[in-house]
Amino acid sequence: MEQETTTKLVGMGFRTAVSPTQSAFHIILVALGIVGNSIVIGVIGRSVVMDRGPGHNSDIIIVNLAVSNLLVSIMRNLLLIISDLGFKLYTSKGWCQFLMGVWVWLRSVNVWSTFFLSAFHLHTLKRVAPTIGHLHGPWSTYRTLLLSLAIVWILNLLYSIPAHIFSTSGNENSTETLMLVTSTTRPLLGCVWNFPSNYSGLAYATTSMVIHEIFPIILMAVTNMTSLYALYAHSRSRSSVQDAPVLKRVPAERRAAKVILALVMLFIVCWGTSIISLNYFNYNRGSSAEFLLVIARFANIIFITMSPVILAIGHRRLRSCMKSSVSD
Repeated sequence: MEQETTTKLVGMGFRTAVSPTQSAFHIILVALGIVGNSIVIGVIGRSVVMDRGPGHNSDIIIVNLAVSNLLVSIMRNLLLIISDLGFKLYTSKGWCQFLMGVWVWLRSVNVWSTFFLSAFHLHTLKRVAPTIGHLHGPWSTYRTLLLSLAIVWILNLLYSIPAHIFSTSGNENSTETLMLVTSTTRPLLGCVWNFPSNYSGLAYATTSMVIHEIFPIILMAVTNMTSLYALYAHSRSRSSVQDAPVLKRVPAERRAAKVILALVMLFIVCWGTSIISLNYFNYNRGSSAEFLLVIARFANIIFITMSPVILAIGHRRLRSCMKSSVSD
């Protein structure tokens, strides 16, 4: 029966032994991620809603990133904790299709929201450059920003449709043969992939790896290098353009660049580790596959947990909120 199930389900997974220490560490990271991103949404989101000024575009992007982090933690990582605690829960095919689609959707949005933050900062640097001149209006940028974020969520929702279609409910004897970074790193709630063939499953995994895993990392690296070069060029213009508005903003933009660079570097390390580990499992398989899946599992949560910490160090409102909390 087990062998029959294995050949039928062509999908994402592999059962790995989880030690009590790993479970405890994972629970702590998930809890910190939920609390940290909730604080980011509460503090920065409140300032966006209360002030409603045109200068909160970057804050909106930060809130969007924190929302995607929080949703991933609630919709996926909390369920992983339940699995770690020994509860063997199995859902119906309909629920598995829903959950697998949501997991892929949220993780993909999380990737592109991180890139969007660095891309928006580069766009800001270009807009405040002395050669550009006056802006077309803050509300025009505000509307464009909201539209762009909506497009990110909608396009990734469309991308997650195959994850919804080719998912099904397995059982405790089901083993899986394929994994995606944008979904869970082991069977969860009995949900597994059910692609028509190994070829179609690997084709979807390869497409996902290129579009939602490798390509965003390359874009982030290029965007941040361009931002740093733009800041360097702005600083050199100090001697020739004394009254340019950009000169007053260079120190603030440099601080923002450091925060965004730290976020992107953390994302690249975590996401890159997960990509290498899961694709070693998908295409190579070997004695170290189980260990690499454990590494991938923790790499997926570290960015969600640590990004609020980086924002708290670099964001003025979050930093003042933390200082007031400590003083009280």
